[in-house]
Amino acid sequence: MDSRQRFQEVMDYSRPDRVPYFEEGIRDEVIRAWRRQGLPRRADLFQLFHYDRREEIEGNLDPRPARWPMSRSGLDSFRRRLDALDLRRLPADLEALAAEGKERGYPIILRVHHGFFLSLGVGEWRSFQPAIYLTKDDPALVTEIMSITGECAARLAESILSRVEVDAALFSEPISDNTGPLISPRMYAELVLPSYRPLLDVLKKWQVKLLILRTYANPRILLPALFQLGFNCLWACETPTGKVMDYRCLREEYGGSLRLVGGIDADALRQDKAAIRREMEKVPELLAQGGYIPLLDGRVREDVPFELYRYYRSILEEMTAAPE
Repeated sequence: MDSRQRFQEVMDYSRPDRVPYFEEGIRDEVIRAWRRQGLPRRADLFQLFHYDRREEIEGNLDPRPARWPMSRSGLDSFRRRLDALDLRRLPADLEALAAEGKERGYPIILRVHHGFFLSLGVGEWRSFQPAIYLTKDDPALVTEIMSITGECAARLAESILSRVEVDAALFSEPISDNTGPLISPRMYAELVLPSYRPLLDVLKKWQVKLLILRTYANPRILLPALFQLGFNCLWACETPTGKVMDYRCLREEYGGSLRLVGGIDADALRQDKAAIRREMEKVPELLAQGGYIPLLDGRVREDVPFELYRYYRSILEEMTAAPE
C-alpha cells in the first residue's frame, strides 16, 4: 500500500497493511544537533524512519495588505483586501499537485481556516489585547469580521477544490491555553461557529468527507459544539498532561465516530526510554479501535536527543507492524 491508501483505509476504519508513519517535519536546527550526536551527515530520515509522505496545502486567508479592522469604518476596506479571486492566494504548488491526478500515492490535506484569533489578526500579546477587548466591547463587529473571513475561506476553498482532489480538510483552532479556551463556549458559539458554515457547505458540495479539527492545549469544553457541527477527526497538539485531552477518554465519550491523529506526548522524548515506553502503552488500544494515526502531539525540538527519537520510532514500528 502507498501512503494515500493507508491514510484512507485508517480513516475508513478498514485494515491497511499498517498505519501511515507521518512526521511533522524535522527542522534544520534539530538535524544539526542530531549530527553532533551521531546522525550520519548523509542520512535520509525518510528512509531511516520509513516516513509516509503527505502534503498539507492552504490558501492565503490574510488581508492584503495585512491590516485588520478595529472599527466598523474599516469593514469595507477589509472585505476588499480579502479578495478570494486573487490568484496570489492559491497554494504555490497547486498546479503541480493537480497534475499528478487521482493516482498520486500520498494524501493531500487542505488547510481551510486558521481559526478565531488569527482571523482577528492576533499574532502576539500586543495584538491579542485589543482583539479580546473587542469581543466584549463590540461583539457585532467581531461577528462581521469572522463572517467576511469565512466567506473568503469558502470561496478560496472552492477555487482550490475545483483544481485538485483532496483527502481531508483541516481547520486549525489555536484558541486555548492549558486551562481552557480564552473565550467562553457561549461566546464561541455566537461569534465564531456561524462563520464556519459557508465553508462547511462548500466542503460538502465537493464531497470532502473527512473534516479534521487541529487544536492546541486544552479546548475540551468547545469540542461538543464543534463535533455537532460536523467535524469527525481530532488532531490535538501540545496538550496538557492528565486526562482532559487524553485520547482514550475522548474515545470513551465520543465513540468510533471520532477519528484521531496524534495523541503521543512529545515531552516523553525529553525524558528517557522508560517514559517513552509508558507513553506508548496507549497506542495498541487506540489502534485496535481503528480510525487512529499515532503521532507526536508537537514538533520535535532541539532538546530531544537523537537516541530517544530513534527509540520512539522503533517502538512505534514495533506496535504498528502488521501481523505476519
